[in-house]
Amino acid sequence: MDSPTHPRILVIDDDPALRDLLAEYLGANGFAVETVGDGAAMRRALASGLPGAIVLDLMLPGEDGLSLARELRSHATHADVPILMLSARGEEIDRVVGLEVGADDYLAKPFSPRELLARLRALLRRARPSTDSGDSAAANVGAPATHRRFGPFVLDLAAHRLLRDGAEVRLTSAEFDLLRIFTERPNRVLSRDNLVDQLKGFERDPFDRSIDIRVTRLRRKIETDPAAPTYVRTVRGEGYLFNPLGEKT
Repeated sequence: MDSPTHPRILVIDDDPALRDLLAEYLGANGFAVETVGDGAAMRRALASGLPGAIVLDLMLPGEDGLSLARELRSHATHADVPILMLSARGEEIDRVVGLEVGADDYLAKPFSPRELLARLRALLRRARPSTDSGDSAAANVGAPATHRRFGPFVLDLAAHRLLRDGAEVRLTSAEFDLLRIFTERPNRVLSRDNLVDQLKGFERDPFDRSIDIRVTRLRRKIETDPAAPTYVRTVRGEGYLFNPLGEKT
């Protein structure tokens, strides 16, 4: 089990030298690190306990990182664990596909261990329950400070979960944090740069589609028709606007 000061990190990479480097560097920075080389070893490691975060290489022998990420996100026990995906290829298509299957962040090889450490810390911070109430909307009148209501949904900040009519809707840590930001700032247009600033830990790239991919993933969870969203709307040329009443325009 993770402790607040020594979270467990599971590294899945087929490069023994990189595994050793990350185990030594992350261990020296307060993490308990377990490293494995393939999907079978990953499953054995997960059976012994849930990590605080997973570092997953895209290019693995046999089952690749994309298939393993899909598996993790489809498993109720592992669905919420933050995933930082690594790849020796830095093309945008790799990043987009990685984010679409459920990775929370993406880092291209070669990378600085210090940058990976910063990314992991950001993922872990976002995965912790938050009690910041932010701005309130009319839909939240009468709700506890740690609960944000919109439509049939309740975003429970303390428990770090989303409920729809009392049933839990599974969100990744990145999806949860994006929804938290939207509910803090209802009925305001938030630019992509603004969202990147608040989702600390992500790369700054004017051509990076990571925010759009995360919005698309979130819409699939909360919109009746993701192709015609009523909660998270696109404001062409400006960004996104969250309408907690889900009203159609």
